[in-house]
Amino acid sequence: MKALLFVWRTGFVTFLLALASLLATPQPPLAQSSSGAAVLAPKASALENDSRVVISTELVSFAVTVTDKEGRYVPGLAPTAFTVYDDGVRQEISFFSDRDAPASVGIVFDVSGSMTGNKILRAQNALARFIQTSHPEDEYSFISFSDTAKLLLDKTRDSETLLSQFGNVRPKGNTALYDAVSLGLETIARGRYAKRALIVISDGEDNHSRTDFGHVRRKVQEAGVTIYTILIGPLLPRSNGGSVMDKLATVSGGKSFFPRNDEKMSEDFEQIALELRRQYSLGYTPSNPTPDGKWHRLKVEVEPSLTARRTIVRTRAGYYAGNFSSQNLSVVAANGAPTIGQETVIDCCADEDPMADCRKNEFSSQELCR
Repeated sequence: MKALLFVWRTGFVTFLLALASLLATPQPPLAQSSSGAAVLAPKASALENDSRVVISTELVSFAVTVTDKEGRYVPGLAPTAFTVYDDGVRQEISFFSDRDAPASVGIVFDVSGSMTGNKILRAQNALARFIQTSHPEDEYSFISFSDTAKLLLDKTRDSETLLSQFGNVRPKGNTALYDAVSLGLETIARGRYAKRALIVISDGEDNHSRTDFGHVRRKVQEAGVTIYTILIGPLLPRSNGGSVMDKLATVSGGKSFFPRNDEKMSEDFEQIALELRRQYSLGYTPSNPTPDGKWHRLKVEVEPSLTARRTIVRTRAGYYAGNFSSQNLSVVAANGAPTIGQETVIDCCADEDPMADCRKNEFSSQELCR
């Protein structure tokens, strides 16, 4: 007997839960499972009867990273430790998970003419360390870019195949960074896992994309994919290229890295792998669920009294109400009940308007860095 949970979202997710006895009874409160996930727990009789009721609601879901001021991850927090605000209005958390789940990871790699010398080998060695630290069931896609962006590898768990892609690239041409990030988002939207991330590796700023920064940032805001950027080469963090990569990472809830040497680059890749495994996943049904397409700013706080260390919280900057994409969630039943929709994957198409006015909701760099 199976109870099915389907989640379709982009800022909003359609949460379809097939359970029996909910026709006449209210949903029980949020519960914590032994696996680390907290969900609305079904009664056993609902599963035994196998009659189905489809309940549809809109769920905004997002990954949250909690560290102390030294960058060490803070584990073991309960749902009650978090407070979520949607445009300043406090929301009730209805989904929570802290389990170590696999991720769909896209590698977006610059192979323009400036990536000469040992840059490709350095990146390959650092990525090998990332794979060693990552969840063993992670899946990978590989996108190279110079004048154009190309998908060279799509959804593989074979790490050797992934690393071999570095031997197939030859540095030449310009830097179509924005096109590559856009292709990466489209590719990762087809991933089998709810947890999704892009790692963008480049040594320079965009000079050849068909799309612009405003458009690609809009896609980042809509996708709900965490972006990590690695800037290798002579550019400084405050350069135009460094600033662009930092903004793309920040608005997604990710982080930008500027390694000065090979060892630091390997450490940065290892940190990304650890972060993906130690993130919290939260979700809520908005108190004002109007699908008006407007930008909603997210804010997440952690109760200071519940941790001995001062915490730093990172998550996506917000979402656009009513835009659908192919995000999904995995949920584990609470209180020993059978698994409900664990690792369920629903592919759905992104509804993205390429002609959208991407500048209406742009933030200043100061707002992005708050």
